[in-house]
Amino acid sequence: MKNIYFAFFLLIILSACDGKRSDTVSLSGEIKGLGSDTIYIYGADEMYDHMDTLLVENGKFSKILSPDTLVAAWLLFSDGTQYPFFMDKGNRIQINGSAAELNNLEIKGNIPNEELSSFQKELRGLGKPSEKVLEEKVGKFINEHHSSLASIYLLDKYFVQKEKLDYTQIKKLTEHMTGELKDRPYISELLSHIQEQEKVAIGKTAAYFRLPNTSGKQINRANFKDQYLLVHFWASWDTVSRDSNAVYRRIYKQVQKNKKFALLGVSLDINKDSWQKAIKTDTLKWEQVCDLSGWNTEVVKQLAIKTLPANILLNPSGRIEGKNLSEKDIEKKLKEAEEKKKR
Repeated sequence: MKNIYFAFFLLIILSACDGKRSDTVSLSGEIKGLGSDTIYIYGADEMYDHMDTLLVENGKFSKILSPDTLVAAWLLFSDGTQYPFFMDKGNRIQINGSAAELNNLEIKGNIPNEELSSFQKELRGLGKPSEKVLEEKVGKFINEHHSSLASIYLLDKYFVQKEKLDYTQIKKLTEHMTGELKDRPYISELLSHIQEQEKVAIGKTAAYFRLPNTSGKQINRANFKDQYLLVHFWASWDTVSRDSNAVYRRIYKQVQKNKKFALLGVSLDINKDSWQKAIKTDTLKWEQVCDLSGWNTEVVKQLAIKTLPANILLNPSGRIEGKNLSEKDIEKKLKEAEEKKKR
């Protein structure tokens, strides 16, 4: 009888222990050649919003983590390499690889990790494929794995982290994703961003705006009637956009006598003195406006400006002709405007 009670008591203890394990993630592995180092773990979004440290000794490591649900995270190595992985309660994540190839780790422990590891191996087998072939392979994977977190990672890497985004293609790839994936912060924010960009796509009419210039006079689209207007977004505190002012000085020299083409600088400054000092220092002789609201400036939101410097070209009727044009592209548009003027 005592043996029966003891066995029953032991069963309760073991069940309690199993329950405790199910609330955590056991992560371990070996990266040959890594030696003694520290790997940082941080979440890919606010669903895992803190950082953990993974101490490595002789290339081996282990850690107990406590995510609230299935999350995407990153391994950050001391040389700056980042590698994605996924974890959920009760998972036993196993990581293996070589310090010489930190971009080619093998991660097991749940379906999304194994799907991504398998697909990465498939891509390595292609040698040096063209961008088109890569996109076709990745697109096929995303369409066939519409409920996998691995699809979000691949969507971001191969379609979002590009200089010029194909919003139509990105939107099409997300259409078949499950509701659970679409509710993830990354996809939710991405789709909201796409909606914003669609409103200010080339061919759309720009929203009305009115901003004060250096003298306090309100400037709006009507001030540039019958002109192509290149709107340049910058700020005195942004070194990259300050450097870009050299480009617009060269453009201004070409258009200052052209009645069919005009420049307008929109600053995201919040300090009037800094703004006006920068205008003088950078010799910006064309019209400059700023309401000292920074990123909260209404026209910045209306035109979905997310980075500096930025530019938008409007035709005489206020329709968007181009976005984030290079100096070469701007010069091409100038020539086109000149040709239309002669007709």
